Amino acid sequence: MGNRGPSSGEHTVRLDFVPKDSYLSKQFLERENERLWPRVWQVACRLEEIPNVGDYVTFDVAGESIVVVRTAAEQIKAYFNVCQHRGRRLTNGCGKAAKFHCAYHGWQWNLDGSVARVLDRDDWAGCPEMTDGDLRLADVLVDTWGGFVFINMDPNAEPLGKFLDPVPEITNCFEFEKMRYRWYKSIRLPCNWKVALEAFNEGYHVAATHPQLLDVAGDDVTRSFAYGRHGMFGYSTAARLIGAPSPRTGKPMPEDVRQGLVNFFRVMEETLKAINTARDYEAAKRLMHEMSPSGNQFEVLAKAMEFQREAAIAEGAGWPEITFEQLGRAGADWHVFPNLVFLPYPDGALFYRARPDGDNPDSCIYDIWSLQRFAPGAEPPLKREFYYGVDDWKENAQENFGLILWQDFQNMTNVQQGMKSRGFKGSRTNPLQESSVSNFHRALREFIAEE
Repeated sequence: MGNRGPSSGEHTVRLDFVPKDSYLSKQFLERENERLWPRVWQVACRLEEIPNVGDYVTFDVAGESIVVVRTAAEQIKAYFNVCQHRGRRLTNGCGKAAKFHCAYHGWQWNLDGSVARVLDRDDWAGCPEMTDGDLRLADVLVDTWGGFVFINMDPNAEPLGKFLDPVPEITNCFEFEKMRYRWYKSIRLPCNWKVALEAFNEGYHVAATHPQLLDVAGDDVTRSFAYGRHGMFGYSTAARLIGAPSPRTGKPMPEDVRQGLVNFFRVMEETLKAINTARDYEAAKRLMHEMSPSGNQFEVLAKAMEFQREAAIAEGAGWPEITFEQLGRAGADWHVFPNLVFLPYPDGALFYRARPDGDNPDSCIYDIWSLQRFAPGAEPPLKREFYYGVDDWKENAQENFGLILWQDFQNMTNVQQGMKSRGFKGSRTNPLQESSVSNFHRALREFIAEE
């Protein structure tokens, strides 16, 4: 009897199952590169990276390169990053330009995309398709949300607002546009871009991957929800809030939760330096001498956030007008299709962006951004850190990224390699806590399906 091929069920996404070919197949990656990245809205940079006319950022994804540039005080443009003469790329990285200059033969373009100079242009006298209109840089759709600049290479793409719906309506209360970079780090990881992204769009892994958090993070059981192509998880069923020990520890609820909450903000500052801020930690310390001992979790958390709000306003950073109802509805973590994840708090936020690394399904580029509210002009100078060495994800990674991210990185190579086993058919996604993952794969396969 011959070997049977894989059953059709092994290639079908279910609420409780994601086929492994999504992560391992070169053919699947090729379909993504052909049908996903050229047609989807995705973050290229933040507005604060291009504050002045002529400032530009080069954004590379799936073999394409886009240059995003500020062309006027209130205008951003994006172009395919390619000289119209012989195809040389015009820019790399970030910088400032009065004109885009091709270093190969000296052709130039104005910031508005119009051709500024063709060296020895008379040589083309009488040649068709050599008008200024023929030679302008090819436009890419561009729009903004939350201080982020999004691009889309498909000229017929739906508007950004419609694409993101309902994410802005639920999370605009955090005022991401008023935040600035606390730090910016980018790393090459030995896994598929989806493996990296999915390590951060579910909270089911916290108990095993981040056990040090269990004493201070409250009830770590999450609930995950789909919002069209997007997904979210939160702690809607939690009986214990941050600052209390997880029920998994077997420890009782403390009679006084103040110190536990202070410890939570301390641990987050010492091991992640994101979502919450150093200012949040310092403000929370006031609980110990300005509030009576209390076991009421809601009162203690509300008082801590009151102190944090006062500290942010006193420093000129401001604080959003946000209610506990809005905080609850927003949850803890959003996955914006296809490759953006963020964890918000009123004083800061953590954003992740994943991209494929060339044509290798076993590698990706992962961008991690810690945002924070600062008084205008008080934000630190932007320092982009790149860790693209083969072993950067494990050598000095704890020092460079902190304990929490280092712990996450350790899972990734083992997941990518483990999924290649003949004994593994696909991910058995938790229907209650990881539905954001399975929903993403459902949406992804629909998006890249042949029309």
